[in-house]
Amino acid sequence: MDHATVILFIVGGTALLSLPLGAYMKWAMDPAPGQANRWTALFQTIGGASADQNWKRYLVTLLVFNALMFTVTFVILATQQWLPLNPDERGALDPTLVFNTAASFTTNTNLQHYAGEVSMSYLSQLAGLMWLQFVSAATGIAALTALARGIAGRPGLGNFLMDVQRASFLVLLPLAVVVALLMVLGGMPMTLQGSAVATTLEGAMQTIARGPVAAFLTIKQLGTNGGGFFGPNATHPLENPTFWTNALAMVAIILIPMACVWMFGRIVGRQRHAAVIFTVMTAFILVKIAGAVIFESAPTPAFAELAVSEETGNLEGKELRLGATTGPLWAVLTTATSNGSVGAMHDSLNPLTGLMPMAGMWLNATFGGVGVGMINMFLYIVVAVFVAGMMVGRTPEYLGHKIEAKEVRFAILALFAHAVLILGGTALFAATALGQTTVQDPGAHGFSEILYEFTSAAANNGSGFEGLGDGTGPWNIATGLVMLLGRYLPIILPFAIVGSLMAKRRTTESAGTLGVEDATFGTMLGLTVVIFGALTFLPAAALGPLAEHFSLP
Repeated sequence: MDHATVILFIVGGTALLSLPLGAYMKWAMDPAPGQANRWTALFQTIGGASADQNWKRYLVTLLVFNALMFTVTFVILATQQWLPLNPDERGALDPTLVFNTAASFTTNTNLQHYAGEVSMSYLSQLAGLMWLQFVSAATGIAALTALARGIAGRPGLGNFLMDVQRASFLVLLPLAVVVALLMVLGGMPMTLQGSAVATTLEGAMQTIARGPVAAFLTIKQLGTNGGGFFGPNATHPLENPTFWTNALAMVAIILIPMACVWMFGRIVGRQRHAAVIFTVMTAFILVKIAGAVIFESAPTPAFAELAVSEETGNLEGKELRLGATTGPLWAVLTTATSNGSVGAMHDSLNPLTGLMPMAGMWLNATFGGVGVGMINMFLYIVVAVFVAGMMVGRTPEYLGHKIEAKEVRFAILALFAHAVLILGGTALFAATALGQTTVQDPGAHGFSEILYEFTSAAANNGSGFEGLGDGTGPWNIATGLVMLLGRYLPIILPFAIVGSLMAKRRTTESAGTLGVEDATFGTMLGLTVVIFGALTFLPAAALGPLAEHFSLP
């Protein structure tokens, strides 16, 4: 298939699938009174609570639950050498790596400073990391559901323990079962047996790592987690056997983030508003895909003189069996949705191609992670509504809520914190031996490796320019802290915004109210995202990928 067909098949097909899934997620996450009594009774029995919570109590419950997630996984990883389901006798992990990995999977980042097949036992992979890939994703969906209820004018935000169960058992688990079965049919391994030992054609003995790959991979994609069972992630042939498993994985990456927009629209009762948001997000992702495919069509400088390079573009770091287009396409989809799995070596991308994934993580709102991507776009919506209202001389209002200085301060603080985590960490490591001694290449590309790592950690993405030697204690601690702050600040501050809005009396929309369901608002929202991103991150881009591009012969 040509470039356009592949892109249309993946992005367009998933957009169509997201419509009915969004309707289903509304039913599952926010049922009408009496609509899901059996499920409610079951979840109340398991979770022990069903009463509505205000924004503060909901938020505290979310944070405490996530702290317990971190603690349980930390203990499993720290003691894996003594625990069962360790047929290949994996040993103890470095304490800083345990901290980094527990923080990474708790925050839905799945940044991996290790190779899974040589570092983790099956128990660590299943009971620790795969479990977190369900509940961390469920946390994001629950948070968006609660946020939407507050914007819709409900007296309470619901109950977090009920919501996280709904997201886990009614949304993520059924989808994971279906996708896992399709992946197994596509040739992906699913076993609890240890590594296989095979004799090659030359007569040598070879140990082939395997395990419960299909179960792990499925939720890593659906939950925008991205953690690989194997070190090479989705470029590994046992984690991505065929073109069709590759296509299915890309669909799974963006399916729930797209559906979350429609779920949000249904909960607030404004589907046309959701359509505007969806259109803006889709426009951003298509621009990045087009840029990545075009920029990657140029040959890498090392092979620029070869005739074959003029025909195929940059093939370095690509899975040729999966097609040349899917590498840059996957790179954009995985960073637009905070997924972080990789279908090509990002460190081998041409400089301007590598800028596209970074831009996706800098903006962090082109569908984004499950649930939290729409929450990040809500921050831009608050700013856009306020600026647009001031420009036309009207009181800024959003769906009947007055947007005032307090809400804008919270939104700007959340967006500013994202930038500080990226640029502050990059500055520290680029200026000191902490980062200088770990880069693979000097100059602009080495700077890009550091910039990408902190961008990925702050955006809770998890991919990387893997020429970087990031498996050190300082990298483990620094990125672990950035992942924790990058996950919870963009949840805490939007909750504070909604709490402030809920405390005010809602206004009745009139002819003078700023509309949020037309192309004018969509344009304003898009410009807000672009201007904020350009002003914040263009200097860093100029020092990294842009400088590298213009330095090429």
